[in-house]
Amino acid sequence: MDAKQITDIFLDSGWMTADQAAAYIQEAATSEKPIERVIIESGLLSEQQFFQVIADSIGTESVDLDTFDGASQTLHLIPAGLARLHGALPVGASDNTIYVAFIDPFNSQAAEDLRFALGREIHPVVAPSSKVRALIEEYYGSEVSSMEDVLAQLGDNTEVTVDDRASEFNAKIVAQEANTAPIIRFVDLILDKAIAARASDIHFEPFESEFKIRYRVDGALYEMDPPPRHLALPVISRVKVMSNLNIAERRLPQDGRIQRVVNGKQIDLRVSVLPTAWGESVVLRVLDRSSVNLELESLGMPEYIYNYIIEVIQKPNGIFIVTGPTGSGKTTTLYSCLRKINTIDAKLLTAEDPVEYEIDGIIQVPINENIGLNFSRVLRAFLRQDPDRILVGETRDTETAQIAIQASLTGHLVFTTLHTNDSTGAVTRLTDMGVEPFLISASLECVLAQRLIRKICSTCKTPYEPSEKVLQTLSLTPHDIGDKNFFYGKGCDVCNQTGYKGRKGIYELLKISDPLREMINSRTSGVVMRQKAVELGMTTLREDGLRSIYDGLTTIEEVVKYT
Repeated sequence: MDAKQITDIFLDSGWMTADQAAAYIQEAATSEKPIERVIIESGLLSEQQFFQVIADSIGTESVDLDTFDGASQTLHLIPAGLARLHGALPVGASDNTIYVAFIDPFNSQAAEDLRFALGREIHPVVAPSSKVRALIEEYYGSEVSSMEDVLAQLGDNTEVTVDDRASEFNAKIVAQEANTAPIIRFVDLILDKAIAARASDIHFEPFESEFKIRYRVDGALYEMDPPPRHLALPVISRVKVMSNLNIAERRLPQDGRIQRVVNGKQIDLRVSVLPTAWGESVVLRVLDRSSVNLELESLGMPEYIYNYIIEVIQKPNGIFIVTGPTGSGKTTTLYSCLRKINTIDAKLLTAEDPVEYEIDGIIQVPINENIGLNFSRVLRAFLRQDPDRILVGETRDTETAQIAIQASLTGHLVFTTLHTNDSTGAVTRLTDMGVEPFLISASLECVLAQRLIRKICSTCKTPYEPSEKVLQTLSLTPHDIGDKNFFYGKGCDVCNQTGYKGRKGIYELLKISDPLREMINSRTSGVVMRQKAVELGMTTLREDGLRSIYDGLTTIEEVVKYT
């Protein structure tokens, strides 16, 4: 349940003050506890009172699940798959109506989906979310057990006989196999499990004798128990069917998109299919807009970087470049900047490949190389659309770079990204592209290099004393660290025994000052320019990483890995 939504209800009903509400939201964010637990544990009101207030606010009643009878005649009213998918527990029925307790009582979409799927009226009731979740797992089985059930069904299914490596390929048989109930349920479970685990990518990888399925969570890949090898073709074909791709085409790469509603949230999955020696490899990029906070203040930047960026994005013209490898949060940073300046008196245009998150009030254009709609062509068209600010998703070639610089010199503020290792590398890359140094120095305002590093799990966070050998990896000595504290995550159920949960950014801001402009004009090397920037006060990625270590937010290993 959304913390702000909950506290607003209790504010309106007179149970708490605005100061109390802000304190509860802050505690829920730092402790990573559900907002209901924070409020109940504060002693403000009992659990029963808490959920009665929630029930009153949405015009329904609360129920006591302590006496819920698993042998009752209500469980069969909602199939196990739907109950788990929507977090729904049927607690009673009358005539054509089913009374349902939801894990999230505010998720009206779940009630609508159940009404449509079951053909009966759904009357939501309110109960403690933890009890609803526990009873669903107890009576309908957990995701793990349901996955085992499906694999057992598929293991017994002798109809799966098509080999994806065979020279003859019968698309009709494969399509039929991909649309069988066990395959559909298996793929749905994989997607739902990955989304619940906050995965950013899902990998389906066929090899000669095995079929791997892996998730990327907080930048690290984790493998699930591999299903039988013979399921590779029907499972991958099912993903292609869901994304409206041609299952008969197995020789060329394909790209598609899947849209799903999970727990009332719209999830977009970007699908990439790549032919390999042992079948097709598929990667799904999970785009969950609700999990991405596009507020500049929430990115955890040091105050001096935040203040300077606010100053730059208010300027009428110039270029602002964000650099870093794939998956380092560049797009999120630029979107957050656009959100900050997305006002009624400004025209904002973006060219992206593809458009990842849709933002109201901004005109967003997806790049389509297949029809010749590339960045440079879109950028030329943008200049005839009377824009104030322009976002170019990525500067890939000389033509795009030159048009972007011309746009900035003719009175537009241009945002773009480059793939370079550090901030000064952006200047070198533009020069290598053939852009004249005097144009770079005249238009470039600043370069922000960034990385995403994993945060220590707050539940199993443990202090320790690093050895001299470990400190040497950061070029530190025991004398340098003084009495500073170091932490690591021991591993617990909350973080799946990894010791990490969530990620944060580390940043390196290159301000293009007059001394640096002179160095750009004289084609000074990137190394010398970097030394000068540090002399002028630039904090490097490594130094910002050290700040995160000293603040107890991440580990030495993470900073060494990414800087």
